[in-house]
Amino acid sequence: MTPTAAADETLRDEIRLLGAMLGEVIKGEGGQALYDRIEAVRQASVAYHRDDDGDAEALEALLKDIDLDQAVGLAHGFAAFSLLANIAEDRAGKRRALDQAEAAARPDTPAGALKRLSDQGVGVGEIRDLLSQALISPVLTAHPSEVRRKSVIDRIAGVSDLLDACDKGGAACDIEQRNAGLRRQIVILWATRLVRQSRLVVQDEINTVVSFLERVFLNVAPERLHAWRDLLEAPDLKPFLKIGSWVGGDRDGNPNVNADVLTAAFRTQSRAVLAHYMDQVHALGAELSLSGALARISPEMKALAEGSGDTSAHRADEPYRKALSHIYARLSATFPLLTRVQAPRPARFEAPPYEGPAGFRADLQVLHASLTENHGAVFADDSLNRLITNVDVFGFHMATVDLRQNSDVHERVVADLLKVAGVCADYLALDEEGRLALLAAELKSARPLFSPYAEYDDETLKERAILAAAGEALRLYGPNAVRTHIVSKTTSASDMLEVYLLLKEVGLYRPEAPEECPIQAAPLFETIEDLRASQPTLERLLAEPSARAVARARGVQEVMIGYSDSNKDGSYLTSTWELHEASRALLDVTQAAGLKLQLFHGRGGTVGRGGGSSFAGVLAQPQGTVAGRIRITEQGEVIANKYGEPEVAARNLDALTCGVLLNSLRPPADDSLTGRHGDSMRTLSRASMAAYRAVVYDTPGFVDYFRAATPIAEIADLKIGSRPASRSTSTAIEDLRAIPWVFSWSQSRVMLPGWFGFGSAVKSADMEELRAMAADWPFFRTLVQNLEMVLAKADMSIARRYASLVPDKALAMRVFGAIQSEHDRTRDAVLAITGHDDLLGGQPELDRLIRLRMPYVEPLNHVQIELIRRRRAGDDDPRVREGILLTINGVAAGLRNSG
Repeated sequence: MTPTAAADETLRDEIRLLGAMLGEVIKGEGGQALYDRIEAVRQASVAYHRDDDGDAEALEALLKDIDLDQAVGLAHGFAAFSLLANIAEDRAGKRRALDQAEAAARPDTPAGALKRLSDQGVGVGEIRDLLSQALISPVLTAHPSEVRRKSVIDRIAGVSDLLDACDKGGAACDIEQRNAGLRRQIVILWATRLVRQSRLVVQDEINTVVSFLERVFLNVAPERLHAWRDLLEAPDLKPFLKIGSWVGGDRDGNPNVNADVLTAAFRTQSRAVLAHYMDQVHALGAELSLSGALARISPEMKALAEGSGDTSAHRADEPYRKALSHIYARLSATFPLLTRVQAPRPARFEAPPYEGPAGFRADLQVLHASLTENHGAVFADDSLNRLITNVDVFGFHMATVDLRQNSDVHERVVADLLKVAGVCADYLALDEEGRLALLAAELKSARPLFSPYAEYDDETLKERAILAAAGEALRLYGPNAVRTHIVSKTTSASDMLEVYLLLKEVGLYRPEAPEECPIQAAPLFETIEDLRASQPTLERLLAEPSARAVARARGVQEVMIGYSDSNKDGSYLTSTWELHEASRALLDVTQAAGLKLQLFHGRGGTVGRGGGSSFAGVLAQPQGTVAGRIRITEQGEVIANKYGEPEVAARNLDALTCGVLLNSLRPPADDSLTGRHGDSMRTLSRASMAAYRAVVYDTPGFVDYFRAATPIAEIADLKIGSRPASRSTSTAIEDLRAIPWVFSWSQSRVMLPGWFGFGSAVKSADMEELRAMAADWPFFRTLVQNLEMVLAKADMSIARRYASLVPDKALAMRVFGAIQSEHDRTRDAVLAITGHDDLLGGQPELDRLIRLRMPYVEPLNHVQIELIRRRRAGDDDPRVREGILLTINGVAAGLRNSG
């Protein structure tokens, strides 16, 4: 048996094991009749996916007019199975990662990336130099595309842990005991509500993100940094992994985020990281029992120990323990100052609190220096050194929180401040040059606009309060607590200067020292039009002394580019190309200004929102636009999928690092490829956008079709986020948030945002050139591979059944016909480019996984359609709603990246 076949068999064995256990639980908890119906549906779906056309009708017959209790039970069963199958799939990925031979051949692993760089003539010294100045930052957000409850995620982790415990085999693994534990976890999973009963509040989202930071990142990030140091023989390599968060600072379209929420976010984060540090210091105290009579210590170490308030006779001649007791006491004193609660295990004596993480790090460094100076390499990479790395990465703030707000809000707040201060009666009526002149003058003036004795709009007071809270966070938690204020819907340079004016109002921007402003305003270019205008917008911004001073002090201007709205605006192909071109243009601007460009990629889970492999996505970025620095959002279900377990998180952090290295240090061929194929891509982009907008925006009744042929209305009942689904009450596509737009098309198995327009764009193109582009150009190759994955998950036969939900049958036929035709064109085009007979012919591993998964997703689609039909016909039985939400949950779990 080949290694691939053996791996497949192991995966199938685990799925069979978990499936059989779930079946036993369903029999015991749900009854034999439910089990028999689920098993009959499963067999019919598996047979249908083996190309037995007759079984499609058998499957539909089994689900038509299904009893409500059985519909809910069936949805629950298949949803639970998808969750369990995902565990087996993730474990298969972990096994591949641990296969040294395979890892060495894969460029998304450290060994594979270093080998490829070596083959290209890149020396270890160049890699060290790049990483010494690098910033690689996953940024966790609360975008509402995670349908699983935390309770469900915890059960999944429990099952995975039990399976992991027996991977090593031997006497330590008792299979019967393990299986008993698995059955217990699956019983609990079956009896746990998969769907939330109440909407999340922001504190729930804060707690969820902190749980990932606490359980995974606090250990994995330093471990991966030390692994890279070892590989590169660079023990002093500066930490280049930094974790960010939007939770508590992202108020764009979320009225629930305010100053109190931002404060709560930092307190929650700090509580977790300080508790971790205290646990680590306590553990070090138990370990470092060295006696001063038997071990040499440095003078600094001696002074630190003598300054300790620990008077225990047991530690009288144990300087390291005395010093650690002192450090612990200082952390204990710091804890209530930063969190407003007492430390979970207070110190036995008083000590002064730390003013910041630098003092804590300095004390730890005294211990580490004394150990290494007097005892050598045995202490060079121990748990103390890793704790120091933790402090470098996480400080007292744990994750850097970005602020984000819509430019329209800033305009209104600035207008209110200027009007009340008597400076400008109607700021909103000014043109761009007028605004810039006024803002520049105010940024030079020491006079504040705000008066505590005047009356302002509530919006003004709210925005001022959250910026003041950010200032307090910087004072309490250090300069890395908040570093960026992102301005969504950026259309002009004045959108950025408005932020600096508001920062000035709370003392964070000072006219006499603009270079000391701790927060940089970063534009977010989202629509196709804004991406095309991004170059002159950034040029105009950096021509302003205020913005230029802040950027020069950092050496970097950050710019965020949005994948979701540009896709919804103009199609996947056009969005991808316009992002590529905007990135190159923005690089030209920053280079001309003598600055580095730091791109922040606003990616979601699906291809339609910039999803797909992070490694491939980074590798496909234009030459020079990465240069060792990248930030990427990790949203919704992606967080649990990529960072839910330490081993998976390690693999994904490594893949991101490898992508940055390979992109930043690759031979300069990308510009020539862009030059060679740029005209063709521009032509394809125009054609794709025209075909896409002709259907999505210009077809009469398309909005009605979308709202009837997808579960968009039902998704609103999921309660999966703290913010509303739309920015306004408008029903227009333009005003719908990208997540429910993409999520709805995923549920109905159309997956439209991930492929529509491509077939029309390439139908008249030179096929030989397209094949050459896919073979030689990482940008186009990644685009086609992502298209393939989405098409493999799409199913037009199921999509046709969703179209039957549209009351206007003529409209349904017209729109679905256009979708079907474009799907067929796109599929044929992709196969012609790749030269394969079937989709994913060049990605057999992914093909096998999707084929294994889809027979368990399709029954959920059929049940969902049946229950939606009943609900829209007026059936208000709560079981109908519950069944719909369970199917949405299950389909999302089966597709994995759906939001």
